[in-house]
Amino acid sequence: MSESSTAATPGGGLVLRGLGKTLGGRSIVDGLDLTVAKGELVCLLGPSGCGKTTTLRMVAGFVEPDQGEILIDGRPVTTLPPERRPTAMVFQNYALWPHMTVFGNVAFGLKLRKLPKNEVRDRVGAALELVGLSHHIDSRPAHISGGEQQRVALARALVLEPQVLLLDEPLSNLDAKLRVRVRDEIREIQQRIGITTVLVTHDQDEALSVADRIAVMNSGRIEQLDTPSGLYDEPRTRFVAGFVGTMNFLPGSAASDTSVRIGNVTVPCDQLPVSVDGPGVFGVRPENVVIGGVGAAARVVREVPRGHFREVILALDGVEDPLRSYVPVGVPPVSGEVRVRFSRAHGYPSGV
Repeated sequence: MSESSTAATPGGGLVLRGLGKTLGGRSIVDGLDLTVAKGELVCLLGPSGCGKTTTLRMVAGFVEPDQGEILIDGRPVTTLPPERRPTAMVFQNYALWPHMTVFGNVAFGLKLRKLPKNEVRDRVGAALELVGLSHHIDSRPAHISGGEQQRVALARALVLEPQVLLLDEPLSNLDAKLRVRVRDEIREIQQRIGITTVLVTHDQDEALSVADRIAVMNSGRIEQLDTPSGLYDEPRTRFVAGFVGTMNFLPGSAASDTSVRIGNVTVPCDQLPVSVDGPGVFGVRPENVVIGGVGAAARVVREVPRGHFREVILALDGVEDPLRSYVPVGVPPVSGEVRVRFSRAHGYPSGV
């Protein structure tokens, strides 16, 4: 699948053109191009050091790019200081003032703008109602939960009525269960008000759950920009295939249009949308490793319960790495010698 139909229209949203930044003699962001449609939520996803947070901080104005330009709703903002940009940022550590109440924290930016008291009161009240925290208006950050603190930080950003909302790993300090709940709340609020949003994360589940599109970054560049389903089903590079979801990587070659040669066996393959000429590496999702019926010989090493499915670890003749298959819990357990085929596989050149 190619880029989503939500691709940006000219003059709206956020546009990054040829953005670059070098720090300490190393290229952190290298000629990055990205367009975020008005009202769209795009995730910058990638490992630590890939340049995603530096990109976000350049959009916010906290880091000056060495090259390229930034446009918001068609207007260049590359040289504007942070306070003059129509952006607001939610930081990883919330950055709340502990001595101020929730009201004081959310009102802080409005007071800096010297807005009338009644306008400050009305806008803060509306922002807290939006994030469901009106009842904590007089509480201090230490007396509310981590998830509520994150929503205060979100309200503080939204009360400024920015054109672009920037979220820097906003859920990383929350426990797993709370992270899912707050993640869903942020997405619901973003959709309700229709604000253009860029979210930075290294958590693929977070990106796949909330984003309209995801930009997978590696070494300062975008390797693939696509919808969540497009990234998962059609990873264009081996890096993307390995970073998004779970993938079996198997060295081999295409035996035909409907089979691949892995180790000493030829495995039938129902779909081989991307193949390679000569030796390469094949990426196969565990749910696309089908056990039973017509197929190549394999041996069951063990089964691992995974809740709503079982992970079956298989060995192929002549292949050192195990082959993993996801099997629904309703399917009877398997053992010993079995037959396997691939319902779908992607080929990538060796060493890429």
